[in-house]
Amino acid sequence: MTHRTRIKLCGLTRSEDVRQAVALGADAIGLVFYAPSPRYVAPETAARLAEALPPMVSTVGLFVNAELGEVTEVLRRVPLSLLQFHGDETPAQCREIAEAVRRPFIRALRIRPDTTAADLLESQAAYRTASPLFSGLLLDTWSDAYGGTGKVFDWSLIPAEIAHQAVLSGGLNVQNVTDAVRQVRPYAVDVSSGIESAKGIKDAALMRAFVSAVRAADEQ
Repeated sequence: MTHRTRIKLCGLTRSEDVRQAVALGADAIGLVFYAPSPRYVAPETAARLAEALPPMVSTVGLFVNAELGEVTEVLRRVPLSLLQFHGDETPAQCREIAEAVRRPFIRALRIRPDTTAADLLESQAAYRTASPLFSGLLLDTWSDAYGGTGKVFDWSLIPAEIAHQAVLSGGLNVQNVTDAVRQVRPYAVDVSSGIESAKGIKDAALMRAFVSAVRAADEQ
């Protein structure tokens, strides 16, 4: 059976981009609730974007070191399927928020140059032990700031034990995602800047080409 890599298109800010994501068969869209980000969307805007989604397309909310009250307020307006913690949240902090709002979560890890495979295995074990609502790791490239860098990290350090459950992120684009999927075989890939004409503005042609490149890797 051919493996089907799931696709998350992140940092969407416009209804036309959400509609394009749906038309291309994206499995999830990502909405950024981190105000310093150029891809930030206010809850009322996010609610309008979510209205364009049909059933079975997940809505992922990205938070950075958010308090429970902030997450609760977003969920009061936006029907998020999944939380993405993208800051310095500990396993206990992720558990507290996820259990309070009754949503599963993924934890983004920003991969440093000195990160090892053992570090990734230890992190996954810590979050899984902390909460049954933990759904997996999203692996991104290290940056002093929170958010995408447009740069890749060394995929070879991802242990096979977690690759099939992980969401691969960090500098993915049309040119490299086929090789990334073939090498890592992640559960899903996540892209933001790699499908943009400007920060927060998605390019329909790049979105289409990215999805095609992932599917090309699945067929090999």
